[in-house]
Amino acid sequence: MLAKQLSVFLENKSGQLTEVTDVLGRAGINLSAMSIADNSDFGILRCIVSDPELALKVLKEANYAVKITEVIGFVCPNTSGSLAKILKYLSGNGVFIEYMYSFSSGDVAHVVVRPTDLESCEKILSEYNVDVMSERDLYKL
Repeated sequence: MLAKQLSVFLENKSGQLTEVTDVLGRAGINLSAMSIADNSDFGILRCIVSDPELALKVLKEANYAVKITEVIGFVCPNTSGSLAKILKYLSGNGVFIEYMYSFSSGDVAHVVVRPTDLESCEKILSEYNVDVMSERDLYKL
């Protein structure tokens, strides 16, 4: 199932992440997962939040450049080679992953991917019985 992820463009200066998390916190929005990538001029905060539409609204009101992108979340065992096995299913069927981030909790790992072909990715994960997370479950991690 597809989920909505926020991509927030941040200046590379101290306090930017603090300000974004403060805006979200004051709006009652919980961060479930996040990743930050940067270059010399700016950073991109990618995050899964409890209410993506409200987060988009409050961040835009706070003058942040932000957009919503669709991603897929899935669960795999937190054991050596489990993620590689799933990624082989995808790459073996021509699905390219633009980026991903993950975190583990006990016996499972939660993985968020942005494939170039969302529909094919979902289909392949389903065919191989990978536990794809619902949008609702991903937002409340």
